[in-house]
Amino acid sequence: MDREELQGVMAHELAHIRNYDVRYATLVGVLVGMIALVSDYFLRSTFFRMAGSRVRNLVGVLALGAAVALAAVAPISARLVQLAISRRREYLADASAVEITRNPLGLASALEKIDGDPRPVSVTNRATAHLYISNPIKRTSGDGLFDTHPPTRKRVAILRAMAGADVSDDDAEI
Repeated sequence: MDREELQGVMAHELAHIRNYDVRYATLVGVLVGMIALVSDYFLRSTFFRMAGSRVRNLVGVLALGAAVALAAVAPISARLVQLAISRRREYLADASAVEITRNPLGLASALEKIDGDPRPVSVTNRATAHLYISNPIKRTSGDGLFDTHPPTRKRVAILRAMAGADVSDDDAEI
């Protein structure tokens, strides 16, 4: 990377610190954990209430069904919300990096170089993917619902639009 690209990357990472993203992610993680705990408590209390009762009425069966559904859906939906928030914070870090450097094209060029490397990072996994500036687990197609970062081409298109550069027709829809 040249000097402008390195400044863009460093400004992006400093923007995460300036925007208190670690604190924000911690709070979101705690909320996700609380949702999982509450749904698990509801499931267990309903199950034990029914097991202790000699009469299994329709209301108890419906409550158990609702508890099982909540226990299955709540953690998944909470995780999707967490990932969506993480992607939004990446856009904010990009914008803050532009504010710091006053050069959106440096970060855009750096993102293209980083994303253009076809080799996956061998020392990473899904648990540490959020620590990278671009998705280190290379895929062949599609924007993943479970990605921690927004698609690089969208980020680059937004950065180029900030610079007033021409944006291709495909990226103009973003």
